[in-house]
Amino acid sequence: MLESRVCRSGHGCRPFRAALAHSPTPRLPRTSAVNFDDYCLQKAAPPGSSTYYALRQASAARQPLLAALFALRRELEETARETSDPTVGRTKLAWWQKELAALAEGKAAHPVTKALAAHLKQDVKSAYPALQALLAGYEMDFEQARYLDFPNLKRYIEGVGGTFATLIARVSARHPEAAAQWAASLGNALVLAQFVAEIGNDARHGRIYVPIDELQRYNVTAADLINRRYSDDFTELMQFQTARAREAIDAALAAVPSDERRGQRTLRALAALSLALLAEVEREQFQVLHQQIVLTPIRKLWIAWRA
Repeated sequence: MLESRVCRSGHGCRPFRAALAHSPTPRLPRTSAVNFDDYCLQKAAPPGSSTYYALRQASAARQPLLAALFALRRELEETARETSDPTVGRTKLAWWQKELAALAEGKAAHPVTKALAAHLKQDVKSAYPALQALLAGYEMDFEQARYLDFPNLKRYIEGVGGTFATLIARVSARHPEAAAQWAASLGNALVLAQFVAEIGNDARHGRIYVPIDELQRYNVTAADLINRRYSDDFTELMQFQTARAREAIDAALAAVPSDERRGQRTLRALAALSLALLAEVEREQFQVLHQQIVLTPIRKLWIAWRA
């Protein structure tokens, strides 16, 4: 039987990520000693991670570019979610803004942007607006930590989710120009699923991705999430969040054109892994405020392969 892993220590299976060092700009690895493809894989897809197994579903020729895109998202996500000082965070993202501009001009300096330059080649400039939109999505984490209602939250979701999934889909899409029509909704749905599994961890980092009006509807407060207070009301809130994420993933998968499905194995694997994790969170009765619930590597391998 394929098992799941539930972390009961109160700190997750791995220690919750500490805040990044308060350096105003990212530290560049020594590019002479670091192969940029290896750097991207280590950053975005360490063995045993969901991204690791999802990437393995893509063709060998496409994996380096996909890994570079996942690594860029990881760099931006770490900056946005692990930098406690908003001023430092904005400065770091401003550095990435300049680095993406340098990428478009053929002057990339960071291993991630060097990898993007090598694998995007002539498509760098056409991808630049989407890369900027992805960065702008993470900049919102330093503009607000709470959202009044779902329409407000959706703007953030579309920036970090829909934009990213479209970038991933275009890598292997038969019709790249039309990828946003179906990939964006899948990316948005994957972010909704991430919110469910990470709600406790996000709250500890000062960010709550459940709209205020939904918290009020279920009589749950931000303090309840931050202080790890479980209740029947919290369970009902999480049932609603989980159902919405699952329905969104199912609908987005159904909308992928039949002639695109074979080429989108990476996104489909991520969707299958997200659905499995949602089911595991339900089985554990939504005990996600004090622990992280994850799938074991062997189960991730099986799910990604079947997807």
